[in-house]
Amino acid sequence: MNEIEEALVIGDISEGENIEIPEELPCIAVRDIVMFPSMVVPLYVGREPSLAAVDEALKGERLVVIVSQKDPDVDEPTPEDVYHVGVVAVIMRTLRLPDDRLKVLVQAVARAKVVEFVQQKPYFLVRIEPLKEEEPDKLDIETEALVRSVKETAEKIFALRGQLSPELNTILDGISEPGKLADLIASHLKLKQSEAQELLEAFDPRQRLKKLYRYLLRELEVATVQAKIQTKAQEEMSRTQREYFLREQLRAIKKELGEVDEHSQEIEELRTRIEKARMPKEVEKEALKQLRRLEMMHPDSAEASIIRTYLEWLTELPWRKQTKDKLDLKRAKAVLDEDHYNLEKVKDRILEYLAVRKLNPKAKGAILCFVGPPGVGKTSLGRSIARALGRKFVRISLGGVRDEAEIRGHRRTYIGAMPGRIIQGLKQAGTNNPVFMIDEVDKLCADFQGDPAAALLEVLDPEQNTAFVDHYLGVPFDLSKVMFIATANMTDPIPPALKDRMEIIYISGYTAEEKLVITKKYLLPRQIKEHGLKPEDIQISDETILKIINEYTEEAGLRELERKIAAICRKIARRIAEGDKGPFRVTRQNLHKYLGPPVYVPELEQETDEIGVATGLAWTQAGGEVLYVEALVMEGKGNLILTGQLGEVMRESAQAALSYTRSIAKNWGIPKNFYEKYDIHIHLPAGAIPKDGPSAGVTIATAMVSALAEIPVSKDVAMTGEISLRGKVLPVGGIKEKSLAALRKGITKVIIPEKNLKDLEEIPKHMRRKIEFLPVRHMDEVLKIALLPDAAKKKKRKASRKS
Repeated sequence: MNEIEEALVIGDISEGENIEIPEELPCIAVRDIVMFPSMVVPLYVGREPSLAAVDEALKGERLVVIVSQKDPDVDEPTPEDVYHVGVVAVIMRTLRLPDDRLKVLVQAVARAKVVEFVQQKPYFLVRIEPLKEEEPDKLDIETEALVRSVKETAEKIFALRGQLSPELNTILDGISEPGKLADLIASHLKLKQSEAQELLEAFDPRQRLKKLYRYLLRELEVATVQAKIQTKAQEEMSRTQREYFLREQLRAIKKELGEVDEHSQEIEELRTRIEKARMPKEVEKEALKQLRRLEMMHPDSAEASIIRTYLEWLTELPWRKQTKDKLDLKRAKAVLDEDHYNLEKVKDRILEYLAVRKLNPKAKGAILCFVGPPGVGKTSLGRSIARALGRKFVRISLGGVRDEAEIRGHRRTYIGAMPGRIIQGLKQAGTNNPVFMIDEVDKLCADFQGDPAAALLEVLDPEQNTAFVDHYLGVPFDLSKVMFIATANMTDPIPPALKDRMEIIYISGYTAEEKLVITKKYLLPRQIKEHGLKPEDIQISDETILKIINEYTEEAGLRELERKIAAICRKIARRIAEGDKGPFRVTRQNLHKYLGPPVYVPELEQETDEIGVATGLAWTQAGGEVLYVEALVMEGKGNLILTGQLGEVMRESAQAALSYTRSIAKNWGIPKNFYEKYDIHIHLPAGAIPKDGPSAGVTIATAMVSALAEIPVSKDVAMTGEISLRGKVLPVGGIKEKSLAALRKGITKVIIPEKNLKDLEEIPKHMRRKIEFLPVRHMDEVLKIALLPDAAKKKKRKASRKS
């Protein structure tokens, strides 16, 4: 039986009709409750003054005055801390509790106003004035309408709260007095204490009912919204509970049938894998946290799939797995020599790294960068280093990569997120100390999606990469044990900050003799094997290979040469497949049958010492090149014409060469006012290829002086160097590559700036012996070496005899 029904059942004591109320009664102050007449409430009495007041009331008529505290937090209220309008209540039952508190069941019988506090100790004794209400005998239309509205609204509220029963509905219908109806409904509404006290102090029944109606309308609105929320929540809970119940039933059925629950099995497998992965503590903590989340989720949800993939990545990474380095230096040198010919500088650097690892096993991984033209073996050298060290080899190419996430990974919030290429490479290797080759590091592109080169700064820094954080993983991974090797064709596009983190090792092109050895030792056996041939099926002499190198290829590397060898092997393979029997001899005379006519005819065989033509040396991305600079003098107005698709720097070098030529015109018998009477045309052949840089300044000046003084330039001399206005020859780069290019063309004399003598150490000794390097400081020295005045005098004498 609820409180409303109990109040009405016990409510034969009403409004003090059958009880004589004394003027002075003990008083109890209660918290957080306002009592109305006819209301039955259990009170828990624990304060000493309240216990004393109950004891005093039990000695007499069991009557007590109950008033509400203004502030419920006050433990020892004074007359100023309580409202002075309350109720007179009858103590119906009492029960002593184990904690010395008293449970008291009381029923309010009448309103009462406290006139005076007679005493405060040991309990409140108050003088009261009972407030008796006079209910109207007959209700006017307005009051009756108000009573009906209040009843209907109250019934709706009780129905929404689930409190409306048939008995309660009957009781509400049976009350027609405005005052009693207001008290009964107000006693069961969840009103604020101040609002309830305001209704208690409303002595006029009609006014009390009007105020109550306003509160009822507000409570109806709140109850309606609350009911909607509860309905939605119950529907959701019902659906979830139903799914859970069905899932548990399915699990129980599978268990009875002897089938294993896949979700539980997956969780246990992941837990086992996490334990076996031997992760660092903070990583393992994160993995277990995500595993607990996965355990609470439905296995088919999208979030569960993301967490499952993440945990698989964490468990498959080699947190502590590593290969043991093979620190036998002699064996490592033998492996490097077996895989690559020459490249002594690179091999020495690897052996030094091994020696350091042998003395200090905790040494951090090296960051090397191989720079050189295409086809010289940069990538294959990385594979050879891994074999020499006994490590796994991983290669990634960054050519054209423009998204920073390719390096650092995508955050897990994105659909299809995955770690960056560094973490992917380590998973592929299966160890945390592989040889990691980052190819084409100079081909990275910056974009609105970020700068990948900037993301590499942390990766390629031994001081920072001990705690590299991939965006997908969100936990640190130690990259300090990895040996990173980057490759590039040129260093200019590499950002300075990234270049500063790497040790640059330049790998130049090969001479014809080196290519011959590499062809015999590596290229030819590999192509014979790939084409299904036997070594005895093909016979090719050294002279034939040299002819292929000189007349069918023109490169610093070996790729084109290997393609030519492959073309020969293909034609021989076809002949064998058609039934011909070998061996097949490839000679200089029948080479054209396999490769067609020569592609590159040696130009110097067709040339003599000419006036106005100087041989220069240039550096390109593919290695060194021989560059012919032509100068022609014509009658005109002193114009300088430059053609051959020249860059701004080369045009400025031509202007400097012209100014220098004007300053030395008298020394070489050039007319003083030549710049007023003649036009000078400077041309560099291969006009479709852009050319730039200052290193052709010396060559342009030599061609210009030769044309103006009508003195031929030696065809056996090549030159490189930047020229200043005062004629000084300034140092340039790429001496080794340029020397190789001169040697390929059969030029044995090379003029270089004196300050470049230190660069000759990079050139192998057997090459240095073939080339005569002529160091110069000033342009005058260049002209003395390159120009042939005697040849010019002979020409003039022959011309005079003919005339």
